[in-house]
Amino acid sequence: MQQEYRILAINPGSTSTKIGVYDNERSLIEKTIRHDAEKIQSFERIIDQYSFRKETILETLHEEGINISKLSAVVGRGGLLRPIEGGTYAVNEEMLKDLRTGFAGEHASNLGGILAFEIATQLNIPSYIVDPVVVDEMEPIAKISGLADFERKSIFHALNQKAVARRVSKDLNKNYKDLNLIVTHMGGGITVGVHKGGRVIDVNNGLHGEGPFSPERAGTVPAGDLVSMCFSGQYYAAEIMKKIVGQGGLVGYLGTNDAVQVEKMISNGDEKAKLVYDAMAYQVAKEIGAASAVLNGEVDAIVLTGGLAYGKNFVSAITDRISWIADVIVHPGENELQALVEGALRVLREEEKAKKYPNISEVTENVK
Repeated sequence: MQQEYRILAINPGSTSTKIGVYDNERSLIEKTIRHDAEKIQSFERIIDQYSFRKETILETLHEEGINISKLSAVVGRGGLLRPIEGGTYAVNEEMLKDLRTGFAGEHASNLGGILAFEIATQLNIPSYIVDPVVVDEMEPIAKISGLADFERKSIFHALNQKAVARRVSKDLNKNYKDLNLIVTHMGGGITVGVHKGGRVIDVNNGLHGEGPFSPERAGTVPAGDLVSMCFSGQYYAAEIMKKIVGQGGLVGYLGTNDAVQVEKMISNGDEKAKLVYDAMAYQVAKEIGAASAVLNGEVDAIVLTGGLAYGKNFVSAITDRISWIADVIVHPGENELQALVEGALRVLREEEKAKKYPNISEVTENVK
């Protein structure tokens, strides 16, 4: 009989905190705790919110009748850390230091590892993070940008991509490490990852302008025109960045990041909406085609996931262009809490070892 582990998963967002309690893979509760905007804004830095959020989490668990003394582990969403390989990491002092100081930037997800550690330490149980957005397993050849001043960066939806890749591998009765997969996460940002040998050896930077445009990000844009815009004297740097991240893609063209709304516009005969939506699917398909070249065309399956994968017309527009490469498997949505729990379970069941958050020299070795 399989041992039962009770796990608390924590996924902090900008104005909310999602929590879930699972007995193994079975969900007992899943809650989205919405925080008062005025209260959140009263904190000078994101890190200053941790005590407030911790108290709110514990109060919610008590209200839901969850006895925290029965927890086996706590797992949090990984934040902006140093580049690391994928996997489940035990929260340690070096990780906490980088999360607290905002080493790679401040983001609500930085609170995930801190909250997991603070709650777990009180209970004398382990705390983990799983596949943060900074997972970097790119091959050296994939890092060459074409401009010697900087490299391509690996910033993508690692948690969902890795979790879905493992689920698809299980469905195919294969080991994740034995498959060549192209996994495309399609949400507010879109990332296309090349999974080979259990590693994401190439992926577009879905945050700062690379790859397909998305509901709110510009993706790859003509560099010359961007330079001209930057030095036109009409914009501050922050305004340019906002155009790329937040006001790009569907928002820039159609004034909305809601794909459902765009589909309604199309059904009402809006030709511009149709052209832009088709172009987004076109660019996703083109990126998948490029990813297949990385694998020399030896692709076991193409996986479409994320919120946009619920859109049948959007998925069909992509599939029509890429189904000749390999079978297309659709896993709509993203259950990040479940993905976090699955990562913790692999360690608790000794299917893999918890990784140690590395120092700078270890990072260098890992990403070579």
